[in-house]
Amino acid sequence: MLTIGSTVLGVNNIARATEFWQAALGYVPREPGDDTWVILVPAAGPGAQLALMFSETPIQEHPRIHLDLYADDQAAEIERLIELGAGHVDWDLYPEDPDFVVLADPEGNRFCVIDKGPR
Repeated sequence: MLTIGSTVLGVNNIARATEFWQAALGYVPREPGDDTWVILVPAAGPGAQLALMFSETPIQEHPRIHLDLYADDQAAEIERLIELGAGHVDWDLYPEDPDFVVLADPEGNRFCVIDKGPR
């Protein structure tokens, strides 16, 4: 049997990415990382792991794999993430009535903030 252990993001600056994703998700390092690798886990207990791996690969404009972050208050979470260093992405593939907003972390990795509040 297989299970997914971690989702891995390639980043150019492990320290900067760690700081952003810790603040964004409330995660902590599972163990001390280094300049090439760190695994972040939920501070509150079990949950999905996010690994940050050093990479010099260019950012993909339309990545094949990305994170979907679910938000009860999408507008407030987007504002908070922007204050932490995320940026808006001029996404050209939005459907007519999207329930998501595409942002990029300080490294440029795209992710979506999904509106899970009442619609």
